[in-house]
Amino acid sequence: MAYDLQEKLVIAISSRALFDLEKENKLFDKKGLKHYYDYQIAKEGKILEPGAAFGFIQNFLEINKQFDEKLIEVIILSRNNAATGLRIRRSIDHYALDIDRAGWSAGKPLSRYLDAFSVDLFLSAHEEDVQEAINAGIAAARIIPKRYKKKSKDKKVRVAFDGDAVLFSDASEKIYKKKGLDAFLKHERKNAQKPLPEGPFAKLLKVLSQIQSQFPMEEAPLRTSLITARNFVTFERVIRTFEAWGVRVDEAFFLGGVEKSKVVKAFEADIFFDDQDVHLEGVSQKTPSAKVPYRR
Repeated sequence: MAYDLQEKLVIAISSRALFDLEKENKLFDKKGLKHYYDYQIAKEGKILEPGAAFGFIQNFLEINKQFDEKLIEVIILSRNNAATGLRIRRSIDHYALDIDRAGWSAGKPLSRYLDAFSVDLFLSAHEEDVQEAINAGIAAARIIPKRYKKKSKDKKVRVAFDGDAVLFSDASEKIYKKKGLDAFLKHERKNAQKPLPEGPFAKLLKVLSQIQSQFPMEEAPLRTSLITARNFVTFERVIRTFEAWGVRVDEAFFLGGVEKSKVVKAFEADIFFDDQDVHLEGVSQKTPSAKVPYRR
């Protein structure tokens, strides 16, 4: 019987999001594909350093140890040539990451393969692949390539989300951009009893909440947080939305325009998802971050 991914939380991640391949990427940009391949093959035995999403993936995979059957699958999906995957495989083995599946497209777009692997979340540094995934209705974000210091010994996974255009649709955000703050607040108060439309990461939040529900609240190995620029006066609509979705969000911060970076850092997020560069620029200095593009 074929291995079924339908009942798993499937995270597809590019090799550049998992490992620090910025030097190699610059070589590719400057000298082209042939030099890049030759370099990777020559460095086959040199273990790669962790990349921006490494800690997030490492801690997430730890959750599997609490179940008889794997709940979470991580798949490497890369635009690299299969031959360069030898270095990736050696690095995965070095860090003892439980990753059994991979795909190598040799420069071709990856989005066409996401549905085939039942992907719930796609992380990549390649903007085009991420945009195509979002357009196809899959939760996807462009990781900001950067190396980070290892988190504290606590292995609990902490995932932080922005609200509008990430968990929720961008419908309310469009009102704010077109008509201003007063019109936005008036609209949210008027619709306080009406759940917000789902955004690109709503389904992922529901899957994470299902994992949390299998543990007593204080023992769950996964913790989520909403960190939004919304004012507290919009609180009711957000909470009623989560109730309608049947999800649990452990922490929620309504910052009313206050800088997000210190709050995200205090939460000790393994990763933060936002749609705006103005927030990601500050947050990404200390916390692994990924940009969620608008659906086209």
